[in-house]
Amino acid sequence: MQIRPGAATDGVAIAALLTALDYPVTPDFVSHSLQRQLTHADAALLVAVENDAVVGFISLHFIPQLALLGDFCRISYFCVAPEARGQGVGAALETAASELAWARGCDRIEVHCHSRREQAHRFYYRQGYVESPKYLVKPAQP
Repeated sequence: MQIRPGAATDGVAIAALLTALDYPVTPDFVSHSLQRQLTHADAALLVAVENDAVVGFISLHFIPQLALLGDFCRISYFCVAPEARGQGVGAALETAASELAWARGCDRIEVHCHSRREQAHRFYYRQGYVESPKYLVKPAQP
């Protein structure tokens, strides 16, 4: 397995992974979003490749802090193909993401993971994440 930066050519595979994660998207939609992410100075995308196929990805954003030294890193999307789960793909992606975050001077990594994703919670706990007491969201107004 290889971990590498994401590329525009990964759009179809990422769209399929997002759909498996309950985000039904089209390859065209992902292609547009992917281009924005790949050119953003404070974003990164890593993919796991096995036998020339993308089997997982992690999307990161780096956010400057006003009151503390360094940035923090937020995982925005993280998915491993169902058939590749339990084989170390997620751990390899998370390790590579952590190395990138620490190299950028981040003091922590945050992830929002819906309460229904219990299997993902267990993964994050194994990786050393701890629960934060509250997460609030303000949806856009129609």
